[in-house]
Amino acid sequence: MLALQYIRENKEVLLKGLEKRGFKTPKIIDQIINLDKNRRTKQAKLDMLLAESNEIAKKIGVLFKSGKAKEADTLKEKTITLKAKTKILQEQLQNITSHLFELRTQVPNVPHEIVPKGSSEEDNEVIFRVDNIPNAPGNGLPHWELARKYDLIDFELGNKITGAGFPVYKGKGAKLQRGLINYFLDKNTAAGYKEVQVPHLVNEDSGFSTGQLPDKESQMYHIQNENLYLIPTAEVPITNLYRNCLLDISELPIALTGYTPCFRREAGSYGAHVRGLNRLHQFDKVEIVRIEEPEKAMNALDQMIDHVKSILNELELPYRILKLCAGDLGFTSALTYDFEIFSSAQERWLEISSVSTFNSFQAERLRLRYKDSNGKKQSLHTLNGSSLALPRVLAGLLENYQGSKGIKIPKALVPYTGFDQINLDDHL
Repeated sequence: MLALQYIRENKEVLLKGLEKRGFKTPKIIDQIINLDKNRRTKQAKLDMLLAESNEIAKKIGVLFKSGKAKEADTLKEKTITLKAKTKILQEQLQNITSHLFELRTQVPNVPHEIVPKGSSEEDNEVIFRVDNIPNAPGNGLPHWELARKYDLIDFELGNKITGAGFPVYKGKGAKLQRGLINYFLDKNTAAGYKEVQVPHLVNEDSGFSTGQLPDKESQMYHIQNENLYLIPTAEVPITNLYRNCLLDISELPIALTGYTPCFRREAGSYGAHVRGLNRLHQFDKVEIVRIEEPEKAMNALDQMIDHVKSILNELELPYRILKLCAGDLGFTSALTYDFEIFSSAQERWLEISSVSTFNSFQAERLRLRYKDSNGKKQSLHTLNGSSLALPRVLAGLLENYQGSKGIKIPKALVPYTGFDQINLDDHL
């Protein structure tokens, strides 16, 4: 959520950024500015009335002590009138504040100045690419067929237990999945991220603070009786560890990592492009989250990008990095870089990570501040990224490392799996 001060002082920049996004209701900015002006005017009047009431209360006390009860009673009559005016102003302020808050929640983040123009994923800008695409055998299979052939993942069994999009990992498939999780966590902690284990259910406040609610409510699984939500990403509970916090500058930066299962309804997703592991309702992901001073946030974003690159380089997977255009940015993001790996069997790119900075947008919702070196309260910047999401990484490993004698395991993963090859007779 954008700070009111930012909206007041940067109207033209804000409108230009929202236009870049294709924001459909720019008039809402004038509504916010006018409503905020009205709020501040009424707040000033209320403050004057309260100050006047306090002064009269002191005078009444003095008059009673001096035995001037009649004069004190006259002033008491005036306080009754002031209280009535105060109550009206307080009610008006409450309504204005509530409406102002509601309007602000409808405004997305302002794209960073380096975000390219564009309206869809076709306008995203490729900024980096590693083309170590393997020479897959002529009869190279997609990962869902490899999973069946080597008995690694059972999609039908998951469908029987729960429904489509809830796979069952088996044998070396389960070990590879577990190995990837541990590998990602170890890489993250070695890079300075502190590991945390967090709940997989969150309340409404947590969903709102990171921007999932109300924007992505239709994509989240809701437990109605307790009014809780299954997390769509570990970003939500990890970032909310610092909701309603005032940090000291000595506590910064904060760098956290955590593994969780993630749950997404993915309503309306059908077709071949969501087959197998391409899109699931439940999947595993390791997340990295950072909380930074504003002037250090962009450098932190670069570090996060380099970190994810180092992991993919170790896995020796073909990948590319895209800078998302304004029209493809998430509601809360100011700047996002997507990582995609190449699926040799499907002959297309699969997204495996988004690394984003939100500037102070999430921090404003979180009510997350810090005291600078002068003791002044300042907004913080939040960042997060997938490091990494497992399903498509696993799909890429199976497809890109398949061969005539089985599926090889990258050297970096062997210490985590305990095997360097998946063979056809492993499950027999």
